[in-house]
Amino acid sequence: MQDLNLPPGAGMLRRIVIFLLVFVAVGLGLFWWLTMPKSVTASSLPAYQPNIANGQVMFNAGGCSSCHAVPNQPDSTRLGGGLALPSPFGTFHVPNVSPDQKDGIGRWSEADFVTAMIRGTSPSGTHYFPAFPYTSYALTKTEDVRDLFAYLKTLPPVSGRVRDHELPFPFNIRRMVGVWKLLFFNDKPFTADTAHSAAWNRGAYLVNGLGHCAECHSPRNFLGGIVAAQRFAGGPNPEGEGWVPNITQKRLGEWSAKDFAYFLGTGELPDGDSAGGSMARVIKNTSQLPEQDRAAMAEYLKSLPPVEGPARAGKSGGK
Repeated sequence: MQDLNLPPGAGMLRRIVIFLLVFVAVGLGLFWWLTMPKSVTASSLPAYQPNIANGQVMFNAGGCSSCHAVPNQPDSTRLGGGLALPSPFGTFHVPNVSPDQKDGIGRWSEADFVTAMIRGTSPSGTHYFPAFPYTSYALTKTEDVRDLFAYLKTLPPVSGRVRDHELPFPFNIRRMVGVWKLLFFNDKPFTADTAHSAAWNRGAYLVNGLGHCAECHSPRNFLGGIVAAQRFAGGPNPEGEGWVPNITQKRLGEWSAKDFAYFLGTGELPDGDSAGGSMARVIKNTSQLPEQDRAAMAEYLKSLPPVEGPARAGKSGGK
């Protein structure tokens, strides 16, 4: 029987309100499920004896000390963090990844570290911001990540907790990174291209994975995702000052593979100039790689097709 105490149309309004509430609840539930951080369980990692020497190679390939070493001191193994990384979304402060039990990763399990590197998820189960380039590290073989973790544990512990990131709302909401991951994060591991040599594939693995070269040498869209069509084509410096060069054959077509390898070993360009800024820090790491790895990276970099980069104010694109 119709409720005679309700005004005309009240029943329809109530049904609309109920529908909207159910719709919002379902939408929030779907958002929560889709943005749930992924992790790697300890039980999924088979028995393994880490290779610490290979871990050191992975450390240098990843340029870990470039960001994580304590600023303004000469020891690249003191990974107490503290470097400030400005970005369009705020300032990120690089964390302490030394084996310190309190302030570093000394209490992390191997599964915690693998999860951070290839899933971008913290031990507490929250998303890492993609200023930590797990979008590239996800290509890395689990064995190499485990070797890297074993090597990091041999380095000196450094006390001191790094300050929190300085990010305005809504960029400080970590759960929203789950949406970003849905749009831009592919966590599939590296797959060799059988059309190329073993050396080329090794170079592709190092450049695109731990080397994370595309993270700086590619333009980004307004959400901070790499513009796939212009990968390696340079663009504005993510740290806000200057321009990161195009490293495809569009700009470096005159470089030989030997030029690339020599640059990775010495920081010297074919014209006699030398790398500066953040690239100088990168060279400190690549110079410590085995010669065959630098040669492999060079072979891959030389093979990058010419790609026009974004236009720089007052100049032609990709320069």
